[in-house]
Amino acid sequence: MSVYLDLKKKIKSRTAVVTVVGLGYVGLPIALEFCKKGFKVNGLDTNANRVKKLKKGISYINDISSEDISRVLRKKKPFYVTMDEKVLDGSDAIIVCVPTPLRKTKEPNISYVISASRTLSRHLRSGQMIILESTTYPGTTREVILPVLEKRGLKADRDFYLAFSPERIDPGNPKYDFTNIPKVIGGFTKYGTELGRLLYSQVIKKVVGVSNPEAAEVTKLLENTFRIVNIGLINEFADLCHRLGIDVWEVIKAAGTKPFGFMPFYPGPGIGGHCIPADPMYLSWKAQTVGFKTKMIDLAAEVNRNVPGNIVKRIGRMLAAGRKKIKDSRIFIIGVTYKRDVNDLRESPALEIIDILQKKKAKVSYHDPYIPRLDLHGLKLRSSGLSSPCLKRQDIVLIVADHSGMDYRMIADNARLILDTRNAFARSNIKGDNIVKL
Repeated sequence: MSVYLDLKKKIKSRTAVVTVVGLGYVGLPIALEFCKKGFKVNGLDTNANRVKKLKKGISYINDISSEDISRVLRKKKPFYVTMDEKVLDGSDAIIVCVPTPLRKTKEPNISYVISASRTLSRHLRSGQMIILESTTYPGTTREVILPVLEKRGLKADRDFYLAFSPERIDPGNPKYDFTNIPKVIGGFTKYGTELGRLLYSQVIKKVVGVSNPEAAEVTKLLENTFRIVNIGLINEFADLCHRLGIDVWEVIKAAGTKPFGFMPFYPGPGIGGHCIPADPMYLSWKAQTVGFKTKMIDLAAEVNRNVPGNIVKRIGRMLAAGRKKIKDSRIFIIGVTYKRDVNDLRESPALEIIDILQKKKAKVSYHDPYIPRLDLHGLKLRSSGLSSPCLKRQDIVLIVADHSGMDYRMIADNARLILDTRNAFARSNIKGDNIVKL
């Protein structure tokens, strides 16, 4: 109980030292918010380039400006960024935000979590709280991290506290940031949950405690399983509407007028980012270990995986109408990131579309203000300028990421043929016989 009371006092007085392990899209915003609230904050990362940039006040994330970085470096308690794990020795609260990618076999790769756990165990002391934010399968906190941390004799909820809190960062979303998205946290006891809730409530408006880490782990997986299933449904529905000669975007808009029982989801060129393609697969994998088959998740994942290939087939049919083939055709892709207004390429459907087109011997080029260069399996591309001469040279223009600030009128006026997978032109009230919607 003395450990609990001591940590509680430090958090309330904001004298607790917070260390964030992993300074990517999730970890860096967390670190900055704790800095802004007056905590002494350390950032620990194994990426030398990231650490170098942060020390110079340079941001590598769209939602965070370089001025934001510079500001916290100038504070009375400056943001301390390092690659030296010894910084963990003086830390009271440690938040782990390391990657949890999928293997090619679609199995979870928790090697970064295991590595971080071993690092933490070397510096674990009585009086610390550790929170994992990395999205993972249910049971990771209890079955993987806890045994590593207790190996040296310290016991959870007696000497230290351990909890799980799923990240809910939405890159490129101007409405919701780390501070106004409700946070979920689950510890092994009510004391661990309460300490985690208290810590996050210093920087977040609403924090919700759940009964254990497994409940918190599955909360994140449910959120993105809900999304992958509905995105799979609308992608399949869009394909059906296309074959029936119906405008799926008009149908979604009309259905969205119902004030209950319907939530609009939109079709696109495929799913991207870390969360939606990966998170439901963690749950599917875990389900198999207890003899359960997640039929809806697996089917939705299959539907969404097929979308980039279907986009290429659609391109082929559009070109064939003009007596052309994909081979040797000039295909220009606008937007290669996985979503609008971010510089994030993780699992972007554009990468698979480009790969398929290259294998079919198409002449592919692209424009994306957020991605100046692209290296895809040895294929090196550079973002082309978006100009009238460039567009007029293309056989077809494909909108994959509908970044704001694009001159869609200029694109429509100069491109021979456009396949718009994001409904970007309709949203801008631009029409044309050369524009084909998904």
